[in-house]
Amino acid sequence: MANFKPVDEQLAYLKKGAAEIVKESELRSKLERSLASGKPLRVKAGFDPTAPDLHLGHTVLLRKLKHFQDLGHTVIFLIGDFTGMIGDPTGRSATRPPLTREQIVENAETYKAQVFRILSPEKTVVDFNSRWFSKFSADDFIRLTAKYTVSQMLEREDFHKRFQDEKPIAMHELLYPLAQGYDSFALEADVELGGTDQRFNLLVGRELQRAYGQESQVVLTTPILEGLDGVNKMSKSLGNAIGIHEPPLEMYGKVMSISDEMMWRYYELLTDVSIERIAAMKANAASGKEHPKSLKQELAMSIVSDFHSAALAEKAWNDWAKLRQRELQKDSLPEGIDEVRVPYEKIRSDGSPPPGGDAYLWIRLDRLLFLCGLAESVTDAGRKLKARAVELLRPTGERGTIETEPHLAILCQGLPITLILRVGKKVKKVVLMSS
Repeated sequence: MANFKPVDEQLAYLKKGAAEIVKESELRSKLERSLASGKPLRVKAGFDPTAPDLHLGHTVLLRKLKHFQDLGHTVIFLIGDFTGMIGDPTGRSATRPPLTREQIVENAETYKAQVFRILSPEKTVVDFNSRWFSKFSADDFIRLTAKYTVSQMLEREDFHKRFQDEKPIAMHELLYPLAQGYDSFALEADVELGGTDQRFNLLVGRELQRAYGQESQVVLTTPILEGLDGVNKMSKSLGNAIGIHEPPLEMYGKVMSISDEMMWRYYELLTDVSIERIAAMKANAASGKEHPKSLKQELAMSIVSDFHSAALAEKAWNDWAKLRQRELQKDSLPEGIDEVRVPYEKIRSDGSPPPGGDAYLWIRLDRLLFLCGLAESVTDAGRKLKARAVELLRPTGERGTIETEPHLAILCQGLPITLILRVGKKVKKVVLMSS
């Protein structure tokens, strides 16, 4: 008999990063029965192997599957080798051509190799929906289509829009939601997971299970992850994606490039860190107890570790630090700007040093701005930081980073170190000295 955690504890873990649960009361009821009987829930997610390479956006759903797996429930990774030949019309304004059986088989093998970077291969049930659909007769399909009406199908937003715009909707596309819904009946799914764009298909599964005399599954949707630009859906075609096969250093550097605000979104959707810990980190960053760059480093190392290893994540951090150091220490500095020498002791921050030890200097940027003449007082420097008027330039004079926090962590190999600061039209070359 499985040893499950209390229901409230399970629910809190499962709700982290979930967009919607239909219905939460039903999920609670299923978890209570599971706890009482010792029988794990059957949790399904279907993946049509239409593209062979996954990026971090795809892993949001996989990580939620992992959360069910962590809690002792049975995870079913369903490869839609049958439905993949239909082609999911979700969000499409035109009919998508079906894939060939050869393409499906090839992509399915690639998918299996990738998903086990997150899911446990020993604890995951891998199934294919051709197992039941290959046995379907014409009679079976007629009985399946009788369970749903055309008007119900046209409630789906993309179908409705195409119908209104007089764009073609192929008959095989109308079969897709029905086939996905039948999968849930065939697998006796207690819960089905999918992205928010899959909501209609997932709810069809609830309807079909009831129509076939089975208890309806709970639907849990996960958000669509924004890419590196922080605006658009993560997509390789938009150039804002982080592929799970990318080299550790490239993956690490891309995570470090996201905005501080987007970092919390990535923590929630791409890690197993609890909501309580994320809230504490956010509060510490706001108060200056922890620097956002340090927390982003932890995020980057966690993500690289998940898809490579802890050792390669550590190497990526060191390599990235060296690259940043070389960038800051270039000799091609702008000419004709004032140079100010400031003892490090005068601007040393009292905050806790970020991870990395001697590779970082932790400074009071507001105090440094005052001492080098870029602000009239420390208070004035704080105002300029909040107004996003302070820029840390690259040593070449190119645009750098806008600094908004009074504390700043600088990657370096020791003192002296040169910084180029701009406030408005004023630019200063600041050399931090050991004494």
